[in-house]
Amino acid sequence: MVVYADTSFLFSLYVQDAHTSRAAQLGAALEAPLVFTALQRHELRNAFRLAVFRRDMTPAQGRVLLDTLAADLQTGALVETPVAWAEVYATAEALSAAHTGKLGTRAADVLHVAVATALGAQGFYTFDARQHALAAKAGLQVKP
Repeated sequence: MVVYADTSFLFSLYVQDAHTSRAAQLGAALEAPLVFTALQRHELRNAFRLAVFRRDMTPAQGRVLLDTLAADLQTGALVETPVAWAEVYATAEALSAAHTGKLGTRAADVLHVAVATALGAQGFYTFDARQHALAAKAGLQVKP
């Protein structure tokens, strides 16, 4: 099964937080590596840098996380996956028109669900409640 993980889930795999143990448990149960797109790479790297800015971690810890992410891409723990962006934006617009007014989803949340849909993912992992609801409306099997 192809599983797409949003940034909230990925961050919890790399940084100790309230969701880390659940993320590790779900990650260990995967039968295939997680797909990893340019959107996820940008958001996750930015989240590491933001944590440094907020002083939730030191600059040295941030550099280690960036290096660890790069190593995971090299070893295939994450699989760099190209995306048809025109299709993603069309799907995102349809999802937004149908659901944002009721769910309050942010643009980035809608893009993550649209990317998962465009990639043919069956699973979607997130710790974000609104994104969880949107992914379910899009027909994805959402965890946790």
